[in-house]
Amino acid sequence: MLRSLTVSLMFCRRAQQLPRMHCSSIRQAENTSAVDALYNLSVDISKIRKLKGWVLYQSPVYVVETVAMLRTLGVRDSLIAQVLEHHPEAILCPPEHLEAQKELWMSICASHSHLVGIIEKFPASFFTSSCHIDHQRANVTFFQNLGLNKRVIAKLMASAPQNFTRPVEQNEEMVQALQKTYLELGGNEANMKVWLQKLLSQNPYVLMKSPETMRNNFNFLHKQGFTSSELLQLLSRLKGFVTELHPESMGLSLSYSQETLACSHAELRQIVLQCPALLYYSVPILTDRFKCLLGAGISLQQIMQTPTVLELTTQIVQYRIQKLRSYGHDIKTGSLELLNGTKKDFEMNCGKLLLRQERPLFNPVAPLRTDE
Repeated sequence: MLRSLTVSLMFCRRAQQLPRMHCSSIRQAENTSAVDALYNLSVDISKIRKLKGWVLYQSPVYVVETVAMLRTLGVRDSLIAQVLEHHPEAILCPPEHLEAQKELWMSICASHSHLVGIIEKFPASFFTSSCHIDHQRANVTFFQNLGLNKRVIAKLMASAPQNFTRPVEQNEEMVQALQKTYLELGGNEANMKVWLQKLLSQNPYVLMKSPETMRNNFNFLHKQGFTSSELLQLLSRLKGFVTELHPESMGLSLSYSQETLACSHAELRQIVLQCPALLYYSVPILTDRFKCLLGAGISLQQIMQTPTVLELTTQIVQYRIQKLRSYGHDIKTGSLELLNGTKKDFEMNCGKLLLRQERPLFNPVAPLRTDE
């Protein structure tokens, strides 16, 4: 009997480790009413069968109810078909849950059109499981009580729904850790709400990390000589990515950068403050980018003066250098500012170079000056 019990326990454990099978692997026939309803909406059934065919085997489904709710928001039929193709799980949501979701989202959305835009881009964030609604409500209330802008909360729940489907206590813990760190590093309490709002807006996934990870990273950077004000600057400029780093990887990247640039610890810290990307780019990525820049004839001194050029991929650097050369500009001399920046910045710089080339040496319309 003991042996039998042991075998049973082992079987249960094995069963728990096996991936769950979708109903499509058990049932033999699709839900024809669901397929017909989707077909009548001009939904590409073959796309659903290929990517999420298991949905078509479920029962009950709520195609009519889901479409009716979306139409009340002003969603056009072509967009409804698009949403259902990308996220067919929507038809599994009961009508009462859809109404609850609609009510919750409208408490943080400025208008129906605002919510429609979110459903179009993030359908999985709206059509969530009904078991998460209580967590969602509690988290929305928490962020509202923090004084965050409704639009920021909506963006947060749309782009990182995981933050809202877990217990509110977990978000409270991380937010409190961020606020405490901000103040300990010398942040102004009067500006803390704006700072937190900007941080969460730029990187909503910062809440998914642990306070311990953040503390370990700041302790490491402090040992590297960064002051409290500099650490606060990094926390803001890294957009919360400092919570996703690890002391080991940062140490390797910093050591490689210092060795390559042949600079002092103090110089390296100033370079990092200008280009925090040095902290989270791996050594292979940095090696590739340094090799690309140096191979183009760019000096280490130029890189140290404009380190943000290391944020550009090798493909972008090579393309921009070639284009600047076509305008007669030699990147080997002077600043790398022309090479640096966003695509829009670079195009503006190229436009200025083009104007210099086309500008005439004299104005042919202006009258010539003659001695009287």
